Amino acid sequence: MVVVTGQSKASATPDDAMSSSDAEDDFQEPATPTATQAGQALPLLPQQFPEVVPLNVGGMFFTTRLSTLRRYEDTMLAAMFSGRHYIPTDAEGRYFIDRDGTYFGDILNFLRSGDLPPRERVRSVYKEAQYYSIGPLLDNLEDIQPLKGEKVRQAFLGLMPYYKDHLERIVEIAKLRAMQRKARFAKLKVCVFKEEMPITPYECPHFNSLRFERSESEAKLFEHHCEVDVSFGPWEAVADVYDLLHCIVTDLSARGIAVDHQCIGVCDKHLINHYYCKRPIYEFKITWW
Repeated sequence: MVVVTGQSKASATPDDAMSSSDAEDDFQEPATPTATQAGQALPLLPQQFPEVVPLNVGGMFFTTRLSTLRRYEDTMLAAMFSGRHYIPTDAEGRYFIDRDGTYFGDILNFLRSGDLPPRERVRSVYKEAQYYSIGPLLDNLEDIQPLKGEKVRQAFLGLMPYYKDHLERIVEIAKLRAMQRKARFAKLKVCVFKEEMPITPYECPHFNSLRFERSESEAKLFEHHCEVDVSFGPWEAVADVYDLLHCIVTDLSARGIAVDHQCIGVCDKHLINHYYCKRPIYEFKITWW
């Protein structure tokens, strides 16, 4: 190791002249850190974990066994604590996961003993299970309420491929009208009908079912668009108009949109002869604040 004294060049005498090698040592640039030095700043892979693992998940502290985190191989937690990836630690040495830890306890309880969260936390825990890719937990949650009912509801809504687009249209129209009027609410007309063909009182005595066959030429005579902002239907399912209205209100409310609706009549547009459109028309009131 070269020891550099405090003597400057200006005070040096010819007899004290340094060799070229000494001069190079005196003025050499800082050396590139060695692998050993770099390892002191950032642990080298693979990372070793203790049998009991302290965790800091978004500022919430947990302690669990390493085997619990590795319970299911095809999960993010198993991959994170496999030793193949570097996990940072906080000032206290806890392994840090940059994720909200509110429902992480429910994740651990399932990994430990298969326990499922109470109903009011099912949806939130489901999102966390998706993030951590815990397939067995996702499967279990999907088989209980409210997610099981949601699967049935989505199967019904799948009959209407433009359902989400129509919801967006409701929101956009209501927002535009409220901004134009500088009002805290907006109203719009929505048609919700289950049957393809218009129904009139005159047809009831002649048909035992609301669904009946017409020729292609006759069907065209009944084709029309009700004078509304958005129209939902038709569909083939046991679920009726009120069920779809419930879905619309539920999905808008889930987005924080306050909505009220009431039936204000039927389309009543004259089509041909004694046939009139009897599709129900609803007034939706969207309140913005």
